[in-house]
Amino acid sequence: MPTDFHSLFAALEARKHRYVVVGGLALVLHGVDRLTADIDLAVDLAPEAAASLIATLLSAGFRPAAPVDAMSFADPVARAAWRRDRGMQVFSLWDTTGTRPTIDLFTESVIPFEDLWRDATTIEIAQDLAIRVASIPHLIQLKEIAGRPQDLADIERMRAILLRITGV
Repeated sequence: MPTDFHSLFAALEARKHRYVVVGGLALVLHGVDRLTADIDLAVDLAPEAAASLIATLLSAGFRPAAPVDAMSFADPVARAAWRRDRGMQVFSLWDTTGTRPTIDLFTESVIPFEDLWRDATTIEIAQDLAIRVASIPHLIQLKEIAGRPQDLADIERMRAILLRITGV
């Protein structure tokens, strides 16, 4: 399984992209013992920000898993068509070097991105490399929306962490 998270996040941070780690990796970074094989990101979907992010990922060696022009991700009309016509809740990009996990970018913000960004926790994953990770309450909300059996199990584990942290 590809394990180089560092170079991906270093590239995103170097260009000051606005993203929030969500999904399995976010749970792991909050202390939930869970296996995950990809990196789920909620990103700033403003067209200019999204285009810049995609350009960074393409230059870093990532390619779209679907047969679409990666730069179309920056177009809200294209993303809406992907969701409607292809059921694409996420836009997946794979790493041509084979050293980094697949990235899944959410094609819409079910929680407003500005809320995710504002409430995110900053976690240092390496010396001089800190990333924004969705807050536990937002992760619980995202998992409730998804509603799959694994998500329901994740919710219980995150609630236990909140209880330890806050006593509530």
